[in-house]
Amino acid sequence: MSAIDGQMNIADTLYGNFEVEGVFQEIVLSAPFQRLKEVHQGGALYLVNPLLNHTRFDHSLGVYWLVTRFGGNLRERAAAMLHDLSHTAFSHVIDAVFDHKEVDFHETIFQEVLSSSTIPSILAKYNLNDILNSFDNYTLLEQPLPEICADRLDYTLRDLYHADMINSNEVKNFLNDLAVKDGKFVISTVASAKWFSQQYKRLNEDYFKKQEHLFANKQLAGIIRKAIIDGNLSKIELMSTDAEVIRKLNSSGYEDELTALKNLEGFDTFDFRKAAQNLKVRIMT
Repeated sequence: MSAIDGQMNIADTLYGNFEVEGVFQEIVLSAPFQRLKEVHQGGALYLVNPLLNHTRFDHSLGVYWLVTRFGGNLRERAAAMLHDLSHTAFSHVIDAVFDHKEVDFHETIFQEVLSSSTIPSILAKYNLNDILNSFDNYTLLEQPLPEICADRLDYTLRDLYHADMINSNEVKNFLNDLAVKDGKFVISTVASAKWFSQQYKRLNEDYFKKQEHLFANKQLAGIIRKAIIDGNLSKIELMSTDAEVIRKLNSSGYEDELTALKNLEGFDTFDFRKAAQNLKVRIMT
């Protein structure tokens, strides 16, 4: 990421180089958005597989790129960039900590987090404050399953790419077959539609439900929950970064538990079936 003559160049793993400017550059440079550089998309997965180190920062920029590339207006592009700003440290691990079965904890605190940040003042400079009221009308950004949308497209492609389950040529070919009709993403060929449906199934069955991944996220959720109950970690501290939460846990007496997680201690006796049953059901036909 670099800034030249009022424009910022973004080097993205999936989509290549692109530029942001104006309100988008200000958002990227803001402290709330920069925090996402240290919030891993996969929660605890990087603790057992360092290659899975992509972040909410990467994903948010990727969603912004998709919405921009396919004709989203100014407000939808800003919404795309901001849609994950309220994610806590370790992303969806915190849904397990607080037993949010709909995996929506970050959505329940979205308005509170953004309104108490510097983002409203940035948006006000560009008369964009109203985008914070609701994201329901941004049809490129979000759609219910089994529809496709920028958010779902990016996390599917990004997760699978980093897991070495798809390659850059496959991503490029798929993007060439993406289009927009009536304000929604569509896939223009039967072959690409089948490919993406298969990849989404693989994401849910072979990535989210991979045993090491289930183990890492479940164990970390248990450690964080215990630290909160013990009074050694607060909900406010969850709005920091993964690294800061890890430091707090290490300094509060949970170092052995974290080491055990990283070394997959207890993996042989872990109840993977139960952990998989607790995942949100995602089906795309």
